[in-house]
Amino acid sequence: MEIKELGEFGLIKHLTKDIENKNKSTVYGVGDDCAVLSYPDKQVLVTSDMLMEGVHFDLTYIDMLHLGYKSAMVNISDIFAMNGTPRQMIVSIALGKRFKVEDLEEFYKGLHAACEQWNVDIVGGDTSSSYTGLAISITCIGEASKDEIVYRNGANETDLICVTGDLGAAYMGLQLLEREKNVYYQQLDDINKKLQEANRKGDEALVERLTKELRQAENFQPDFAGKEYLIQRQLQPMARGDIKQKLAELGIKPTSMIDISDGLSSELHHICEQSHCGCRIYEKNLPIDYQTAIMAEELNMNVTTCALNGGEDYELLFTVPIGDNEKIGNMENVHRIGYITKEELGIRMITRDGNEFDMPAQGWNPLKG
Repeated sequence: MEIKELGEFGLIKHLTKDIENKNKSTVYGVGDDCAVLSYPDKQVLVTSDMLMEGVHFDLTYIDMLHLGYKSAMVNISDIFAMNGTPRQMIVSIALGKRFKVEDLEEFYKGLHAACEQWNVDIVGGDTSSSYTGLAISITCIGEASKDEIVYRNGANETDLICVTGDLGAAYMGLQLLEREKNVYYQQLDDINKKLQEANRKGDEALVERLTKELRQAENFQPDFAGKEYLIQRQLQPMARGDIKQKLAELGIKPTSMIDISDGLSSELHHICEQSHCGCRIYEKNLPIDYQTAIMAEELNMNVTTCALNGGEDYELLFTVPIGDNEKIGNMENVHRIGYITKEELGIRMITRDGNEFDMPAQGWNPLKG
């Protein structure tokens, strides 16, 4: 169905007709000029992300379903990074004429899947046209008690530095998808060049054969057997609300926390700069999945560099007092990778052979040239 058949308000009504609010703080959601929220005894957390086609995602290898899921989850992750609970979401989209109503339905299915997982209400948004590709803007609203909120600026000397899950897999998934995309387009380009030459020569039999080859090539599906985890980490990230819950159950409140969206090295710099401290990270302690290591070797890339700078892992990086060492040690899927030092000692990594090196912030920067 063409979007123009529904119009802006018809499209919004179509996409949001089945939304049911789950949170008491959602007094009124979709359907008026504003959503109405109530947080009488809580601090309100608000985060916003903009995702641009060609910068943050490529529709060659991410479908609308996974794009919707990922768009929601990366915002939910920001709320968990403040030790909060996500409650509401506002979704705005600008899209071109190549998109159909069914594309937006798939996008909203992905949004719903992410929001259902963490009981987040979609309470509003906007739609508009775009002449430069798909643009997505999402605002997530959460809550936390004043004494629960964790900022980036609370790390103290001797605090342990911890990270959840594993690092670098999402980046390896991106490299794998980019490689297969390049192979796909190169194959199409080669066939098209041969087809143009066959047409120029009037070789009808060759034109027919190459046309069949082109149709087959257009339906090419890469084989990701044995690398499924890497693809999942790139296309379907998981916000770590489970870690927030486990920390609370163990009575641990991090002194600082951030989610790893731009890469471990960049996030460590954020914490150290805002907390006026330095740090030491042990290369041997960086958690790296087997598939990540194999893929890095296959692409002739340094796996430590991928873990430090890759980004889009959406794991939690946090610090805790050294007195919580035993509790943290008993937590599944949480890794102690280093410790906080005095600011003048810098931000450094200790390699496997015991050498120390400065660790610059070399993670993802969308505004870099």
